[in-house]
Amino acid sequence: MSDHFILPFEKPMLSLSNAPHRGGLTRANGFFFMKVPKNYSGDYKADCLAFERENGLKNFVGFMTAADIGKVLSVSRSGSVTAYVTAGITNPAIAGEEPPPWKPGTINIALVIKEGLTVGAMANAIMTATEAKTYTLLSLGYNATGTTSDGIGVFALEGETEWAGTATKLGLNIGRAVRRALEESLRKWEGDEMLGYRQAY
Repeated sequence: MSDHFILPFEKPMLSLSNAPHRGGLTRANGFFFMKVPKNYSGDYKADCLAFERENGLKNFVGFMTAADIGKVLSVSRSGSVTAYVTAGITNPAIAGEEPPPWKPGTINIALVIKEGLTVGAMANAIMTATEAKTYTLLSLGYNATGTTSDGIGVFALEGETEWAGTATKLGLNIGRAVRRALEESLRKWEGDEMLGYRQAY
């Protein structure tokens, strides 16, 4: 299993994300999930740029995680939406409350949407995906709305679709894809964590 995940697009897509590498609003040729050590405290900008160059990539959006990507990566498709998720939740947090002491643990969600969206619809898609993430965590018994270092990105073609909220078909597909992929990834992560615990003791 690979330590990293790289997805090139067939053609450049519009990207809106909080990714550590080429985050914000940009055009992307693809994205990657990059594995870092659990005690990582490096220069993330330099490390992501080096990763991109070492792998022969250009204009990719990059996310980072300490989770074992080869084990926890989950992919789910619903309609025009494909969700790529890596989950680790050693640092659960609740929005509006003081976070716990920092530990490495991140939920990364990358949505690839094969239809034309406005930038406003992409922002709406991030909102819908975040709601789906929070619902999934709560339904699985986590007292959390996310972790303190979550990453999310939406990749879509430019177009005329203006809305991606929960009342729309696109929003429905976003919610379904995120919920399925995140639940699967969390189950994989929980299994991996329990295996590590048993091996340690």
